[in-house]
Amino acid sequence: MANNRSNQFSAEKYKRLQAEAKAPYRGLRKTIYVVFAASGLIGAFVMLSQLAAGENIARILPNFGLQVAVVALMVWLFRIDDNGKKSE
Repeated sequence: MANNRSNQFSAEKYKRLQAEAKAPYRGLRKTIYVVFAASGLIGAFVMLSQLAAGENIARILPNFGLQVAVVALMVWLFRIDDNGKKSE
């Protein structure tokens, strides 16, 4: 049966399929992490520019903190997912 598999798939494709079976949707998750991190960076830049312009600090500072936390969370999740790939 293993010989039949090698006839259907190349070794590289078979390994990719095995990796996908072990960690489904890894590529999609990483893409989502990158998109959310980029969104957080854009939001942090906007909040930082509002702080520099002298807007209401009490309103802007919590939002800036939230944007920075989103970026930090996405980086952390990306690294966890990336380390999981290396341990396989």
